[in-house]
This record gives sequence, C-alpha cells and structure tokens, in this order.
Amino acid sequence: MARRSIGQEQLGFAGREHAASSLDALASLIDWSAVDALLNPLYPASKGEPAWPPLAMLKALLVSIWYDLSDVKLAEALDDRASFRRFCEFAANEATPERTAFVRFRRLHVAHKLDRTLFEVVTLQLRSKAVTVKTGTLVDATIIASASESDGDARWVKHKGKRAVHASRPMSAPMPIRR
Repeated sequence: MARRSIGQEQLGFAGREHAASSLDALASLIDWSAVDALLNPLYPASKGEPAWPPLAMLKALLVSIWYDLSDVKLAEALDDRASFRRFCEFAANEATPERTAFVRFRRLHVAHKLDRTLFEVVTLQLRSKAVTVKTGTLVDATIIASASESDGDARWVKHKGKRAVHASRPMSAPMPIRR
C-alpha cells in the first residue's frame, strides 16, 4: 500500500480563517515527529491502495479518548468537525476513515506493542510543558433559554455575538490546562 502524505497546506484549510480550537493549541504543543518515528513499523508496503496515515489515525484515537467518542461517533465527528480534521491532518474535502479503520488500527498498534508507548510519549510531552488534558464529552447542544432564572441547571450563555441568555450550557470539550 502506498503511504499517504498529508500536510496543512494540502488540506484545504491553509489561508482559511478559523477560530483556534483547544485541539489546535494541543497540536502545537506536541513534537509529532517523535511520535511518527514510533509509528514507522505501521506504515504499509508500497503496493496497493493508499492506507490512512498512522499518525493521523493515532491523532484520531487521541481525539476519541479526549472527547469520549466511540469509533462510530469518531467517524461521524471527523466527517463533520473542521477542528478534528485539522488536528488529524485530514483535508477539508477528503474522505475520512470509517469506524472499522479505527478498529484495525487499534489492533495493529497493540500487535506491535505500541499502544502504551505512544500514549506515554504524548502524555510526557504535555506534562513536560505543565499541560494536562481535561477530557469532556461531545454533546449536540442547542442553547435553550431557561424558563426561570432560578433554574439550577442553567447558566448565563452568550453565543456568536448575541445577547446573553440564561440557558443550558453548550458542549464541554477537552481543554489544555496549564499549571
């Protein structure tokens, strides 16, 4: 299989303005070349259909852990969320892996005994910069005005320049936390 080569210039995101996400911040804190070097045994042979890049697949698995996503939900989120695509380095107009690709990749890196090592390398890099990742759950959320300001589950929310309303909170997400 041929090795896919992807980079931000080729992704269809270069030159586009986008709000920086917590994943963009995390991506810039990690030396991905060190991680990619560990993934070299997983790069496929040069024959056949191009495989998903192991580094992109590992980044997707990190996203699934940080956002508590099943393989099905991860595949859907990669299809839908630009910040996830940028983090994993998938092009804006490129197809993304289906759920079974994540299962196969997870089995492959476990078979090569890289599962613990890969996650430790990422974690140690973040720890060395005094950063921990607070995990969250990705939730479809619509801001719904509360019927009463005494609603204990609601908070004051302001979204996209609109006036603040007492409402349910939008989604929680992993955030880099500096100590």
